[in-house]
Amino acid sequence: MSVLTDKSVFTSLKQKGPLAARDEVELDRLISPLSRDWVTNLKLSELDVTKYRALRRQIFEFLDISSFREIQKLLSDSEARQRCSRRACNLLGNMFAISGTEQEIIFKVNEYARTADSVIKSLQSKLFAPYASHVAITNEVEITTDTVDLLLMIFDNRYHKKARFEAHRKLSLMNLAGSIDQRERETQIEDKFAQFLAFLNDYVWSTAQKIGEHDIVYLLSHHEGSEFRCVDVKVIRKEDAPHIPLGKGMKLTLLKRRRFRVGSREIPIYVSIRKKPPEAKVLKLLRKNEKNPAVAVDDDLGLMAVLNSEADVKIFQNHLTQSASNAESFMILEDISDTLTGGIHKGSSTGSSTKTPMLKFFARLGGMRVEFIIHTNRSWVNYIYQRDVAHDEYEVKRIFDSGVADLLFPQEIYFLNHQTVRNNMIRLFRKQIEEAWLWSENGSG
Repeated sequence: MSVLTDKSVFTSLKQKGPLAARDEVELDRLISPLSRDWVTNLKLSELDVTKYRALRRQIFEFLDISSFREIQKLLSDSEARQRCSRRACNLLGNMFAISGTEQEIIFKVNEYARTADSVIKSLQSKLFAPYASHVAITNEVEITTDTVDLLLMIFDNRYHKKARFEAHRKLSLMNLAGSIDQRERETQIEDKFAQFLAFLNDYVWSTAQKIGEHDIVYLLSHHEGSEFRCVDVKVIRKEDAPHIPLGKGMKLTLLKRRRFRVGSREIPIYVSIRKKPPEAKVLKLLRKNEKNPAVAVDDDLGLMAVLNSEADVKIFQNHLTQSASNAESFMILEDISDTLTGGIHKGSSTGSSTKTPMLKFFARLGGMRVEFIIHTNRSWVNYIYQRDVAHDEYEVKRIFDSGVADLLFPQEIYFLNHQTVRNNMIRLFRKQIEEAWLWSENGSG
């Protein structure tokens, strides 16, 4: 579901909605032609009226006022604003179950502000990289972490519409960051991540390697056709990689592989162990049109693995089950999806491709639920490079097609045509993918 629909849970951020940032703020003229038109439009949707009334009550309670006219006093009285900030700090601490002193609560809320900024900067640095200057955060908004100061910016006519929208956006993202942090503390995700790493090191990986040791190899793949699909892939020693001339349709992909032992065999495996950073979880909540991380973020812990063949994939799956038993925990595999041997991947995420072959499942063990995504060498290089499958393309599609780009960077304020930006970014990533890479001294192809 797009976050721009009438059923969006982010109605207040929609620039085409009833709470859009306007060119002017009129706190001293609540009855005017502009306000009459606004009320008329608001009444077109009973749901919007209900949401507005709820939000208005929250604003009044948060600022400890009874009308919008009282905001003007807070804007001009620094001492009253400081008292309001201290009170708000206590309210937020209780809402997000933050224990500690006032300074400790402030530090945690400041973390939420940094996460909110990181959400925007992560998009600015990659998916909007050629348009970075368009979507840069207004300086005054970026340096502000106090929630009362940000809220008051929305009603301060000294600030331009862009700055007022960004203050509103930052507060919304901070709220999501706070919900995510509370969820992580409740589920003890940090402890579980450490436990998961310990389980892998103690029971899954070969003891012939030291912790953190890798065997470095390269995948030499050949890609053909309009889909740039892999037709051949083989493992190359790192010593041989610099001497391979790369022509059209050829890619060299670095793999740092661990090993696991089954009987007398040492089987190589590339592993990427993931704990989503807070900004990635915020974006996922936005894409899923959901404010509850317990519902939308089900992949706090994840492992991506690449093996040489489908046979090795099955061996690794069995090895996991046996390793869990050795660790005195039963392991159950849930939500299994296997398209490595054929079939169509039915991804639920906006922008996902049906052409993506993988083995995907959740493993429940040791009090944890871990997402596993497993590839063969061939499916892995297709996951990186194939047209309509490549992860860089997928990132573009899921942000733009879900409406998140338009929600965070509305065209009226940032003067960007999102369909044009989307198509340009896909072309840029395809160009970067399909051009032959030259060997470089840092060992990447």
